[in-house]
This record gives sequence, structure tokens and C-alpha cells, in this order.
Amino acid sequence: MGHLITVATCNLNQWALDFEGNTKRIIESIRKAKEAGAGLRVGPELEICGYGCLDHLLEQDLYLHSLQCLETILRDESCYDILLDVGMPILHRNVRYNCRVVCLNGKILLIRPKLDLAGDGNYREQRFFTPWLRPQYCEDYYLPRMLQKLQGSNKVRIGDAVISTPDTTIGCETCEELFTPNPPHNHMSLNGVEVITNSSGSHFTLRKLNTRIQLITEATRKNGGIYIYANQQGCDGDRLYYDGCAMIICNGKLLAQGSQFSLADVEVVTATVDLEEVRAYRFAPSRGLQAVKAPVYERVETLFELSSEEGDLDTHRVPSLEIEPRYHSPEEEIELCTGAYLWDYLRRCGAAGYLVPLSGGIDSCATAVIVFSMCRMVIEACKAGNEQVIADVKRLAKFSEELPKNPEELCNQLFHTVYMGMSKQSSKETRQRAKDLAEVIGAYHINLDIDDVYNAQRNLIVNTLNFDPKFKVEGGTIAENLTLQNIQARSRMVTAYEFAQILPTTRKRPGGGSLLVLGSANVGESLRGYLTKYDCSSADINPIGSIDKSDLKRFIAHAEVSFGLPCLRDFLTAIPTAELEPITETYVQSDEADMGMTYDELTVFGRLRKVDKLGPYGMFQRLVHEWGPSRARIEGDETPVYTPKQVAEKVKRFFHYYAINRHKMTTITPALHCNDYSPDDNRFDLRPFLYPPFFQSKGFACIDDDLKKIEAKLTDYGRGEKAVN
Repeated sequence: MGHLITVATCNLNQWALDFEGNTKRIIESIRKAKEAGAGLRVGPELEICGYGCLDHLLEQDLYLHSLQCLETILRDESCYDILLDVGMPILHRNVRYNCRVVCLNGKILLIRPKLDLAGDGNYREQRFFTPWLRPQYCEDYYLPRMLQKLQGSNKVRIGDAVISTPDTTIGCETCEELFTPNPPHNHMSLNGVEVITNSSGSHFTLRKLNTRIQLITEATRKNGGIYIYANQQGCDGDRLYYDGCAMIICNGKLLAQGSQFSLADVEVVTATVDLEEVRAYRFAPSRGLQAVKAPVYERVETLFELSSEEGDLDTHRVPSLEIEPRYHSPEEEIELCTGAYLWDYLRRCGAAGYLVPLSGGIDSCATAVIVFSMCRMVIEACKAGNEQVIADVKRLAKFSEELPKNPEELCNQLFHTVYMGMSKQSSKETRQRAKDLAEVIGAYHINLDIDDVYNAQRNLIVNTLNFDPKFKVEGGTIAENLTLQNIQARSRMVTAYEFAQILPTTRKRPGGGSLLVLGSANVGESLRGYLTKYDCSSADINPIGSIDKSDLKRFIAHAEVSFGLPCLRDFLTAIPTAELEPITETYVQSDEADMGMTYDELTVFGRLRKVDKLGPYGMFQRLVHEWGPSRARIEGDETPVYTPKQVAEKVKRFFHYYAINRHKMTTITPALHCNDYSPDDNRFDLRPFLYPPFFQSKGFACIDDDLKKIEAKLTDYGRGEKAVN
């Protein structure tokens, strides 16, 4: 009996509801797995329909089309002689399940429904599916007519079972089940399952990969066994980027790892493993005592073998060696994730390119550099011979019949920037920075002033209401100041869309078309509401909408060196400013001064509010210690130091402005999800947008009570110190 087996997993760039395209990519991955000599191929969660179908998962059509695609795969003889683990939704007894379908040579061996559904953050699987709440239980699934003839039967087993081959036993786990306190792989491993597959639809978040790899390696470090992880990769139709990183692990050792960010639609990863290593690893008597009491799984038997005696005699075939996990820095994650996401979005939406209102500030600078990163990735893929990318470039870059030779040439065809200045408010420094950046990355740049548009709107007030509004620096009220700022801000949004619509025509792009407008509001500004509703934060897509200012600055510093863009240094040293008020000798508008808090403080507030789930009172209780003068400090510690009263004021200010501006999140531009404290109102951060006044809230009253007690205690402590002295 052989004991060397080769297994395959994959990253697939699936697209929600692209049934034919998804099926084509699945079949391509199966063929590549076979070419690599694999006996088992594992694919991502819901790979047939695409993970991000959302409420389409409630439609009968989707279940019909998924079965039709499965039939296509089962009929394709190039997919024979390899065990397949395919993800799709299944309707069983009028109940919808998220399933793995294990197939071999045109027949279904087992349908394995997901036991534990993901229901936090961006996940809402309970809305679409029912979990299989009966562990180790199976029953008959009656096949639709289209599959009965292929199967040679009218039914197959559905439930929590495992596959038994003459040489090993294989069990399935799906995404969320890995993350639960009592994951199925524990019971399966104790019951003798040696190969465990995990098919995921796991999306990207900054700094998340380390956690994922730790969980997977720990699963087999404790239990022993071979763990095969598959994931979707790319933008499949909404705010999420699925970051691939398919892996194969044995006994806690990483043997193979796919890319985290790639423009390849199909990536197959394989490893060769010795089953005897698993059996030896599970020698511990304590494990044996637990194994004899473990739940028993129904075994669906097949004569297909993953190993062979001939294979063991092939001295050229050796077990895969352990490798070190590959991690990207957060700056690299921003560079690659946003670039790959924007390319997927552009090539699939049919637009002619992107446009960014380039202000000369660091946020719009970051968006522009991200587009340049996209162009770098595309040119690199073209040079590597990626046929799909080359075909997409030929379809999009129509100004020349030749492929662009470098990122700058591609950027000039696809990317447009517009600086929309004002004669009194805009500085020559921001205007020059915008021009320099556009020039060095190759963007098609326009420099204009919106004074005429602004004055026309302002004169509506003057002529209609017989009132002459003034800026704050000119003696105007808060209402006047905001009105005049918002006229500029909203005029820029209208101008951006105006130019996005007409630029491909004025540039004589073959076939015309229109551009997608990219937004540049960072996560802190959205959280605080430091933006004008329907200004340039309103766009088609926002690649930086859930990235904080600190990470954006680190990304720009990284790009300055890695991309060879020395002009980015000026953006890093410039004071963030909206430039919506007139510049005088004694006054230049500052974002942090306007907000009453720094961007770093906003990051802290955001994480405590969302990740740590703290309200105003809980946040004050945490920060009065963390920001207090008595906390131990280490070298390089930049944590602010505030008195209890200052902490109370900052917490109150944050929640006050968060509450009165929350309505802006209902119309905020869809943003690529990158952070666990994004205020995205669509489905990640569900909150009211009409709040009672926080200054009259119970939370603020509790802060005031605690503050009085703390200050009284500090006063008594000070008196005691004086008495001792």
C-alpha cells in the first residue's frame, strides 16, 4: 500500500453570478491539479456561484444554475481520475445549505453542508442559509433529474460524513468552522480522518493573514494531519477583496502557500505528503484515549486511491519540505490589495478608466499612487505572459494598438487627475504637488479653477436672499463659513463627474466611454464625519475609505522608495488641510484643528468603538488610564498624555460629532474593506443615523460622575503629598 499522496488547493478569482466564467475557472484549476499529479483538488467556498451573491442566494434561479454548472463539471471527462471538493449552495427539503460536494469520475460521493455559519462583521450567512445542526448525522438527498442519469441513482448521502479511500480518510471543513471554539477538525481527527479540507470565502483585512495562518497551523500541530485550505481571490462584486493564500499544512508545518494578492484568475498549489508522518505524529497515548471516545462519522467509501505503490517506488517523488510563511508588511498589503481590487473592478465594470480629484493632499495622493500601483501590477503580469490580463489591457487601453511598455504609459491611458483650485483658498504648493505627482506617474492631468462656478452659486444667496455670506476669517458666522465651504466642496463633486463623463470623448478614445470617479476620504474622516455630504467623498468607489491616516502615510513613505517617487516626500511633510477657507498671513485651515483631535486619536477612538465595542463611558474608563500620566512608558512611545478632564473632553467631542454626522455614512461611497473598525453603513457597521443628543446621555453623565470622583481623589492625594513634605 502506498503512502505518498499529492494534493492540490487553489485561489480562484470568482465573480458573483458569473456561472459560466466560474465554471471555466473551476475546470481549469482541476486540469492544473491533475497536471501536477494531484489525487485531490479543493476549491473555495461557494465557488460555482461566487461567494458574494448576497440576497441572490435566496433566489431559485441561483440553485438551478449552480446545479447546471455542477452537471457541466461532472460531464467533463478531463475532470476525471481526481477527487474533487467543490463548493456550491444546495436546496434540500426546502432548506438552503452552504455545501461541499465531493465528486469522482462524474458522480457525487457526498454532499457536506456547513455546520457553523459566519454571522459577524461583513458576513451574514444566516440570512441565506441554515446550518446543519446535526453533527455526524446523514440522510438521503434526492437528486434533480438532470443529475440522476449521470449518477446512476436518484439519491446520494448528505450530511456530516467523511470519505474513506483504501489508503486514507478525508473530511471537509468550511471557512468559519475553523474559527469556532470547538471546530469539526478536532472530532474528525480523533475519528481517524487524516486529510481535512477547508474551503473558504475569507476576505482581506490589514494584518489578518498572521491570525489565519496561526489557526490553520495550530489545527494540525495539536491534532496532526494534513490540512488543505482553499480561498477565493479578487473582487467578486462588492466592497470585499478575497485574499487567496491557499495553503497546505501537515502536522503544524507549512508545506505550500499561494499568493495573497495576484492578477491570476486561477492559481493551483500542490504538495506531496507522506501519510505515515501523520500516523506517527498521532502516537500519544492521551490522544488514543480520547480517540476511542470520539464521535463516530459515517464513512462514504470509494475504491479511488490517493497514493499508489508505483508512486512510492518513484525516487524522484519526495515529500514537500517545510517553508516559512510569506507575509507582506501593512504598506505592501495596501499597495497590492488596492491595486488588485481596482484592476478587477475596472476590467469587469466596462468603464474606460479612473478619475481622481487630486487636491495636493495626502489622501488623494494615496488614491493616485494606488492607481499607479495597479498599473505596475498589470504591466508586471503582462510581462509574465498572463493571457487574461493582456486581453483586458488590449480591451481597455485603446489609445494605441501596442501594449503599454511601462506603468506610466498604461497610467496615461487609464488614469485622469483634476486639480480644482480656488484663487484665494488654494495654495501654489498644493497645485504644484498635484501637478508633479500626476506627471511622474504618467496620469492625464487637468489644472483648473472653480471660482466662476463658486461665485455663481454664492451669488444665488446674495441676489435671492439679499444677504452677503462671509468666511469665518472675514467675520462671518459658523453657518456662513460652512455654507461657503460646502459650495466649493459640492461644486468639485459635480465638476469631477462632468469631466469623468466627457474626457474619453475629448481625448478621442476609440469607442468613447466614461470614467469611474474614485473617492479619497479616509476612515478617520468618515468616522468623525469630517467631510461634506455629496462632495468629493461622493464617488463611484473609494479604495482608501477604510484605511486610517497613519497607515496611508506609511504607505506613501513606502511608495516613495519602492516606486521611485521622490515627489511624495512633500505630501508627507505637508499639513493636512481642506483649503476651503481663504489663506491669510495668520491663518491656514488645518484638518486636525478643525476636528479637535488628531488622526492618531481618531484611530484609537475607532478601534475602541468598533473592535472593543465600547460606548462613551467605557471608552473614557479605558483611556483615562491608557492616556494618563501614570502609565508606564517605553522608548518611542507616542501615546498622548492627558489629564482625566482632557480625556473626558476628547471622548465627548468624538461621540458628539460621530452622532450628529452619522447620517453621512448612509450615502458614503462604497469603500474597499481594509479595517475592522470601518464605519461602513452598508452591512459592516449597522447603527442608527438619528441619535439622541449625546450631551444629555447617560454615558456622558457617568463620565462626569467619574471625573468628579477622580479629580477629588487627585486633590486629596496632592494634599497628602504636601503634608508629608
